[in-house]
Amino acid sequence: MSWTDERVELLKKLWSDGLSASQIAAELGGVTRNAVIGKVHRLGLSGRAKAPAPQTAQRPKKPVAAPPPRPHRPTAPTPITIGATALKADIVPAARPQPSTQPKVYSLSDAPLINNASILQLTEQTCKWPVGDPGSDGFHFCARRSEAGIPYCGYHARMAYQPVADRRRTDRRIAGAA
Repeated sequence: MSWTDERVELLKKLWSDGLSASQIAAELGGVTRNAVIGKVHRLGLSGRAKAPAPQTAQRPKKPVAAPPPRPHRPTAPTPITIGATALKADIVPAARPQPSTQPKVYSLSDAPLINNASILQLTEQTCKWPVGDPGSDGFHFCARRSEAGIPYCGYHARMAYQPVADRRRTDRRIAGAA
């Protein structure tokens, strides 16, 4: 359907009265809401007047009160589990072994628990420090006794876990030598 002069005038009047594009499309008949919006845009009509809002009694606003304080509930420690726990009936909180700040053994004087240990022979109590070239036949792991919570014996832990200040000092020496 085409826009005749009468339909354009009716569109302008309804738009200025504050009707929505959907209401105008229904009033005109044969046009869609989007067609009305496009024609309003092409005509350059200003924003339509606000339709008068229905008069309602103003309710007094309630003061906003702070929510009541929640009682403090002590939380139980989260249980530590190892492996699949879906089928375990009772999960008992276990104390996690705390690694000491410095390992006790600082030399290789202790005999290994397993001579020439392969990766398949390592346990929680053995040092997992690799010795030699992984591509050679003589490659093995240290296998000396390690402390709880640390994967290495005291000697190798000291090599692996350097304090940050010592590491930076070593890095500066290396950078200065280059």
